Amino acid sequence: MTRTSPSDGAKLAGIAIRNAQQYMHASTALLVAALICGCGGSKLTSPAQGFSLSLNPTSLSVAPGATQVVSISATAINGFSQSIAVTVSGTPAGVTASPASFTLVIGTPQQVSFSATSSAAAASATVQFNGAAGTLSSATSLALTVTHTVTTPGPDVVTYHNDVERTGLYPNESTLTLTNVNSTKFGLLRILPVDGLVDGQPLYLSNLTVAGNAQNVVFAVTEHGSVYAFNADNGAQLWKTSELGANETTSDDHGCGQITPEIGITNTPVIDRSAGPHGAIFLVGMSKDQSGAYHQRLHALDVTTGTELSGSPKEITASFPGTGANSSAGMVVFDPSQYAERVGLLLLNQTIYLGWTSHCDQQPYTGWLMAYNESDLAQISVLNLTPNGSEGSIWMSGAGLAADPNGFIYFLDANGTFDTNLDANNFPVDGDFGNGFIKVSMTGGSLAVADFFEPYNTVEESDEDEDLGSGGALVLPDLKDASGNVHQLAVGAGKDATIYVVDRNSMGKFDSQSNATIYQKITGAIGGVWSMPAWFNNTVYYGAVSDNLKAFPITNAKLATTASVQSATSFEYPGTTPAVSANGTSNGIVWAVENSNPAVLHAYNAATLQELYNSTQAANGRDNFGNGNKFITPMIVNGKVFVGTPSGVAEFGLLP
Repeated sequence: MTRTSPSDGAKLAGIAIRNAQQYMHASTALLVAALICGCGGSKLTSPAQGFSLSLNPTSLSVAPGATQVVSISATAINGFSQSIAVTVSGTPAGVTASPASFTLVIGTPQQVSFSATSSAAAASATVQFNGAAGTLSSATSLALTVTHTVTTPGPDVVTYHNDVERTGLYPNESTLTLTNVNSTKFGLLRILPVDGLVDGQPLYLSNLTVAGNAQNVVFAVTEHGSVYAFNADNGAQLWKTSELGANETTSDDHGCGQITPEIGITNTPVIDRSAGPHGAIFLVGMSKDQSGAYHQRLHALDVTTGTELSGSPKEITASFPGTGANSSAGMVVFDPSQYAERVGLLLLNQTIYLGWTSHCDQQPYTGWLMAYNESDLAQISVLNLTPNGSEGSIWMSGAGLAADPNGFIYFLDANGTFDTNLDANNFPVDGDFGNGFIKVSMTGGSLAVADFFEPYNTVEESDEDEDLGSGGALVLPDLKDASGNVHQLAVGAGKDATIYVVDRNSMGKFDSQSNATIYQKITGAIGGVWSMPAWFNNTVYYGAVSDNLKAFPITNAKLATTASVQSATSFEYPGTTPAVSANGTSNGIVWAVENSNPAVLHAYNAATLQELYNSTQAANGRDNFGNGNKFITPMIVNGKVFVGTPSGVAEFGLLP
């Protein structure tokens, strides 16, 4: 074994280092020589020039009616310094890029705005930014989304008297209370101006995105044929549209003072927040063209813009088998000039229901009920209540067609033909149901009378124009009697000053000798009714003509035969249709409008009907909102009270 001394190791290490240094020097020399002469290798070239595009941000969300901005910039590669032509493509429908083409300079960012129209539908798209400079190119993309602002829906009032049962109850009122509704703290905030008589009840949507902003919106329709949307918190008009066709006017009043001086939109519309791209408001408008022909049309409008939705408007025509008024060849024909759609529209199970009244009692007319598909406004079914007779219109002083949880429809039919001869099922042999409390089914997609009640003296009442049809029907919640039995009831009253309570499962039909077949009949407790009642806390409130506002409590599924409490104020024609606000069962307030000049808004403690406030109490006419307007129902929601007038919508609330 050979040993190496420490001094020998050091020598060997020094030799290795010197050899490595010599090799490196030699390699460097060879590389330099190769670069100079090109010998033994490839010639080196300069790196290629170019550019890259970048966005900030790389994804963007824009709401309908709003604008958002991105910034695009270019970065040079290896000394690139040319100008770059950029084009933008691939924006979704309803969205515009501005500028859509431009010149981009290295080091100078360019802003590009993306604006969505108010009707832009929700969508996602990849937007391309393509840059070109001579033969050089580069691209980048933006993830763009059109989205409706996600807000938590708050309180809405989308139909006449708050719900399809027509209770008139707004049960989620946490702002207005028994202690702050007084002339010191509460009063007129503003009047929302419109172009004609407001006969339909105002409606309301909370947190609705209009022009990119979530707003509380109140809707109003006028007899001048216009539809309005206002910001409910500051009164700003958001949009206005007309139901009139080209070169059309509103209808004249046909010499009838019921709706005068013009007829445009009389009915209370109905809103479906889920219909169309943003929600839809449905209504019927009447008009007259240049040739003198009258039109009735069903409209579906976008709630955010007022524009007509697909399939809207729909011209209303109808015929029904029969030999009654305005019939031909065995068919009764709907003449649009002879009718007005006065009752509040009913939306039930994606179907819109319409009812029709005459101009006063001008002949010829019959009783029409119609059903339309919500999605495309196609007519589904038609029912005539007096096909082999005459009259029998549906108007109920503007109240809405009512419905129960089982999908049956209820209304009070006006004076008209009733066949006292009954078939084996105790139905009129000729299918004429004038002056009745009517229940209608839509079984199998076809309208048909399912049950009814007629007063024993119905023919006499119709002859004397003392019918039920002036009042509205109210579907009561399920009630229990002393034995725990559940009763499903509805209540209504008309010109004969009688309250009729019907069992919805067996209404009583017709007995020529008495009214013994009805569940309950109350006479002498109220005056004639040209309005409808409201319900709250097991109590029914009626405001008859030349009568006080009265409360009728329900005990053991029976309505009290006399009022438990009543207001000090008596309401002249047409009486009053009350509405109720409450927070659950507390802070119940009954609201009523007095049709006087000037009109008066009243607020009463629901338990006692003691007055809390009226609009004449404040000094100097502070809360005067103009002359009265018959058949108007106050609408209460979210701390506000809205009342239709001859020229606007009065808005009340807590004073600033």
